[in-house]
Amino acid sequence: MNINLLSPAEVKRILAAHGLRPKKRFGQNFLIDRNILNKILDAAELDSDSVVLEIGPGLGTVTKEAAEVASKVVAVEADRDLIPVLDEIIGGYPNTEVLCADFLDLDLEPFIKDRFGERRITVVANLPYYITSPLIIKLLDAKHLINRMVIMVQEEVADRLSANPGTEGYGSLSVFVQYHCIVSIVSRAKRTVFYPSPEVDSAIVRLDVRESPVIKTADEELFFKIVRASFGQRRKTLLKALSGSPDLGWSREKAEKALNKAGIDPSRRGETLSLEEFAAITKAAVDNQV
Repeated sequence: MNINLLSPAEVKRILAAHGLRPKKRFGQNFLIDRNILNKILDAAELDSDSVVLEIGPGLGTVTKEAAEVASKVVAVEADRDLIPVLDEIIGGYPNTEVLCADFLDLDLEPFIKDRFGERRITVVANLPYYITSPLIIKLLDAKHLINRMVIMVQEEVADRLSANPGTEGYGSLSVFVQYHCIVSIVSRAKRTVFYPSPEVDSAIVRLDVRESPVIKTADEELFFKIVRASFGQRRKTLLKALSGSPDLGWSREKAEKALNKAGIDPSRRGETLSLEEFAAITKAAVDNQV
C-alpha cells in the first residue's frame, strides 16, 4: 500500500477515515519529516539481522521503514484505536507484530525473550514526556537483552540524559543512564516536524548499552541510593542530603565519615559530583561499613 505517512494531509486523511483525532493523553504527535526519520533509522543501524522493539508506533511511520530492513519488528501501542490503522498500514509485513498494551505494564524480560529469543534487541521509541523516565528505567532493568536504544524525547530531557556534573540538567537520571549507556544526542528536532506540533522541541537520543558499567562500584544498590539521596534535596550540602535521606538511613556522623574517607568536601552539593566521586563515596561506605 502506497501511503505517504510523512504528508500532513495524508495523516489527517487516515485519521479522519478512522474517525480519530490525535490524543493528548497519549502524547500523540506524528512524525512528518523525512530528514528526521532518516536520522532515527541511521542511528538505529538496522540490518537484516536486527530485531526491533518499537514503543509508541503511532501510525507506523518508523515501523514500516524498520520492517523493510530488520528481521523482526514488534510494535507496542497503548492506544487501541490506532490498532486498526496499524493493521492497515503494516499488515502486509509478515515480520511485524503489533501489540496493544501499556508498555509500563509489561513483564519486560519474559516478553522480550518470548518475542525475540536470545537475540539482543534494538529499541526505537517516540516517548511522551510523562513516561520518559520510568520507561527508560524499565528498559535499562533489562539492559542485558538490549543492544541500543534510539529515542525521541523532549529536548529538555535529552539535555538531562547527556548532562555533565555542575550543569543545570544534571541529576539522578543523568547518572543512572550514563552509568549504563553511552549517550549521544543524534539531532535536535523542531516541533514543526510533527503533526500536530507539540509545545516544545524534541531531540533524538541514542543510548548504546555498555557491556559493563562505566565505573566499578563496590555496591551498585548502595551507589544509586547515594545518588538519589544526593539529588533529593538539591539546595542542601552533601552532608545534609545524605544524613537526611530516609532511604539511605545514615546519621550525620556516618555521612561525614564516608565523605571524608572518599576525600570529598561535605559542603559540596550532589549536582557537582561525577560518577567516579559517587563511586568513591560508595566504596568508603562499604570499606568502613558505614
